[in-house]
Amino acid sequence: MSRLGKKPVALPAGVTATIADGVLTVTGPKGALTRAIRPEVTLTIADGVVTLTPKAGNELAKKLWGTYAAHVRNMITGVTEGYTRILELEGVGYRAEVKGKQIVLSVGFSHQVPLNIPEGVSVTVEKSVVTLTGIDKDVLGQFAANVRKVKEPEPYKGKGIRYRGEFIIRKQGKKAA
Repeated sequence: MSRLGKKPVALPAGVTATIADGVLTVTGPKGALTRAIRPEVTLTIADGVVTLTPKAGNELAKKLWGTYAAHVRNMITGVTEGYTRILELEGVGYRAEVKGKQIVLSVGFSHQVPLNIPEGVSVTVEKSVVTLTGIDKDVLGQFAANVRKVKEPEPYKGKGIRYRGEFIIRKQGKKAA
């Protein structure tokens, strides 16, 4: 039994949710998000409350129940407050800039690395801090991971791209004899 799935999800003021043909649409002040709902989980919307129930006797439904409850909560938070991920560039000469629909990273390679910014994500760069904002938690998190993957922090000097608040365990270098 899913503890998250058992709790009904309340819709705050200004947020509407509709389901049609197995697709959930949540609309709020910041925008609209859609997600396909598998038939193993039944989703009902009534009196400003979203309730999820699994199909009886289906093991997959029990697994998806809490997952979809979390997705619905994330969608509601996204259209009301939005999500933010902050990345820090650490290293001499490491910088980023936004050019149109791309973010161009200069992180110690012989070339610059351009990455396409996904639809619905906005990027701002101030010195060595890259701020990513958007309403879809999945898309935002995946794009932040893709940016970080260009130059992951290394354990000796700590140079690379890291999330704000991420702790990098440092290793000791070679010792002189």
